[in-house]
Amino acid sequence: MAGQGELFGLPAAPEPDAPLATRLRPRTFDDLVGQRKVVDVLRQLTRSGHLPSIVLWGPPGSGKTTLAGLLATETSARMVSMSAVTAGVADLRKVVAEARVHRRAGLRTVLFIDEIHRFNKGQQDAILPHVEEGTVTLIGATTENPSFEVIAPLLSRSRVFRLEQLERDELAQVVRRGLAELGAAISDEAMDALLEGSRGDARVALNGLEAAAALAGEGTISLEHVEQALQQSHLLYDRAGDQHYDIVSALIKSVRGSDPDAATYWMARMLEAGEDPMFVARRLVILAAEDVGLADPQALSVAMAAQQAAHFVGMPEAVLPLTEAALYLALAPKSNSALTSYGAARELIHETGNEPVPMHLRNAPTGLMKSMGYGKGYQYAHEHEGGVAAEQVHMPERLKGRKVYKPNPRDKNQAK
Repeated sequence: MAGQGELFGLPAAPEPDAPLATRLRPRTFDDLVGQRKVVDVLRQLTRSGHLPSIVLWGPPGSGKTTLAGLLATETSARMVSMSAVTAGVADLRKVVAEARVHRRAGLRTVLFIDEIHRFNKGQQDAILPHVEEGTVTLIGATTENPSFEVIAPLLSRSRVFRLEQLERDELAQVVRRGLAELGAAISDEAMDALLEGSRGDARVALNGLEAAAALAGEGTISLEHVEQALQQSHLLYDRAGDQHYDIVSALIKSVRGSDPDAATYWMARMLEAGEDPMFVARRLVILAAEDVGLADPQALSVAMAAQQAAHFVGMPEAVLPLTEAALYLALAPKSNSALTSYGAARELIHETGNEPVPMHLRNAPTGLMKSMGYGKGYQYAHEHEGGVAAEQVHMPERLKGRKVYKPNPRDKNQAK
């Protein structure tokens, strides 16, 4: 069957020549490094004897697959594993048919779907009735926010557990286990490089360690060995996924918070991971109007110029005008009066509906319209002192005196 494997919880002890990450896969909850809060809850669930359907949401190498196996083992369930990349509805139907047979024999089936976010709506719909009936207990693993990627009916019938990438000391604990398994030694600077390059991913750390140990032979693993083993840094950033939205949010809030260091850092994270520079430029243009606004109207011109310059020169030089704009916006005074004023106007419109345009403000291009009073009494502002027709009302009659402009003390060119 495409993308499917069957086992009762965790498999038997792996072969001696299996990859290091497989050989060190935890066999009990006590062996698992990190995720203590989640593990404590899951341990209680298994002790209760009732295992609900679960979605494990977390970055690569945080232990999702391992946790699924432990849950099946601890509840003496049969586990069927499939990858959403290769499996289809026909595979699901076969699993369900087999699960019904085993259920009649008193054996529960845990259906583990890796990368469940890659299943489309139709595939997820196909799982739903069998989860509701209890034919299978679903454990889905995803690196993406399940709120966006898993259909609401399936999500409402599952408990979501958020896993975090391993902390540096936790990752170091995993690596030390790997060193003991390999009988290898590593220099301090090589250890630092391995931990840094693995970015909280236990699988990357162990695979890198195994490769570095092979390069070192009988000697101590050096910095050069680790650099060769890791090849290049891996930036965790999916342009359509959860990391994308988290980092964009961090960029926006850093600029809004007037932090030029953080603004530049988060923007560089996006660009170095391959983000479209025009996406970054659009965010900067929006920030210029939304968060700098009338406190420095020149900011919008700077952001637009950066967009044009980045489009003109292309990458990698496009980072320069984009960085200039990000720094300018972060350092500029802030006013969100454009945002709040438009919001107030929108609320007023929804509250009062389509109020008629006052007659004196209406256009009168024809004699008939003039005879009907269109434009009558309009005061031409330039004919008044200061260029302001102070007595003229511009709002609908019923809204006379209502305010939507929410001035900020930092706004420039405020009417006195």
